[in-house]
Amino acid sequence: MLLDAPGRPLRAADLPTPAPGPDEVLIRVHACGVCRTDLHVVDGELDRPKLPLVLGHELVGRVAALGARVDDLAEGERVGVPWLGWTCGSCAHCRAGQENLCDAARFTGYQIDGGYAEYAVADRRFVFRLPARYGDVEAAPLLCAGLIGYRALRMAGDASTLGIYGFGAAAHIVAQVAVQQGRRVFAFTRDGDRDAQDFARELGATWAGASTEPPPEPLDAALLFAPVGALVPAALQATRKAGVVVCAGIHMSDIPSFPYAWLWGERVIRSVANLTRRDGEEFLALADKLSIRTHTVPLPLADANEALARLREGRLRGAAVLTL
Repeated sequence: MLLDAPGRPLRAADLPTPAPGPDEVLIRVHACGVCRTDLHVVDGELDRPKLPLVLGHELVGRVAALGARVDDLAEGERVGVPWLGWTCGSCAHCRAGQENLCDAARFTGYQIDGGYAEYAVADRRFVFRLPARYGDVEAAPLLCAGLIGYRALRMAGDASTLGIYGFGAAAHIVAQVAVQQGRRVFAFTRDGDRDAQDFARELGATWAGASTEPPPEPLDAALLFAPVGALVPAALQATRKAGVVVCAGIHMSDIPSFPYAWLWGERVIRSVANLTRRDGEEFLALADKLSIRTHTVPLPLADANEALARLREGRLRGAAVLTL
C-alpha cells in the first residue's frame, strides 16, 4: 500500500521486489502493526517523508535474501524491524550510545519503505530476532508500541505510582510490564471512554478515569502517549514533587502555558525520542520473560485505510495489525 502525498488515502500498487544492499536483508512480510506515527505521516504532521512511501515500522517476517556482507542471519529466520532503520554510527550521539538522537538517522516507513507490503528491505543492524512465544500478529506491536513504552517507562525511574495518559497500543503493553514489576498504574482515557477504562482495569490498573479527572492520589511519574499538549500541565498537577512527566510520542500538539508553580518542586518534563538497539534487545528479552499479552485486531493489508481510520477515531482495543 502506497502513500503518494499526505492527506490522501493509501492505494494498492504493484511494485518490484526490492533487492538488498550489501549490509541489508530482504524480508518477506507476514504482519505489520499500525502505529499512531503512521497517522502522523499520513496526516502531514511529520513533514519530511519519502514520497511515494510504503508505511509501516512494526513489521514481522522471514528473511528471504541476504546482502553480500550479512553473515549473522540465515534465510528463513523470523525477524522484526522497528522505527529506527539506519544511523551513521560515527557522530557524537552514536558514539555515546545515543543512536536514537543521530541527526542523520533514517526511519522505517518514513524515509525507508516499510512493512505495508509483501517485501521490505532493512539494514541488518536494525533487525531483531523475535521470541518464539509470540505469533507474527502478536509480535508486531512489540516493535514500536512495546519498545517506546519500555523506553518511556525507563525514563520514569523507580516510580511506584504511575499515570498513563492515552490507553492505546503502547499503554496496554507498558501497563502490563509496570503491573508485573509491582507498580500501581493509574490510567487516563478520553472523556466517557468506558471501554478503554474497563480494558485498563482488566490489565491490572489500580484506577481508570478521564484525563480531565485528578487521580485519587499523587503520581510519582506520568507517561503521556496521547499526542495532546494540554495533558502536560494536567499531568504536572497530578504529579508529586520530584516527579517526572514523560512525553512519549514523536508528535504532540502545542503545550499551553501554565503557572511555574506547577513545575516547581523539582518536577521534570522530558521527551522520548525514537529507540536504540539496546532498548530492543532488553525489551524483547523482558517480554519473553514476563507474561505480556498483546491485544490485536488483525486486518488484511487491503484494509490499511480502514485500520488507520479506526486508530484515528479511537475505535481500537489494543493494536491493529495488517496481515499478508
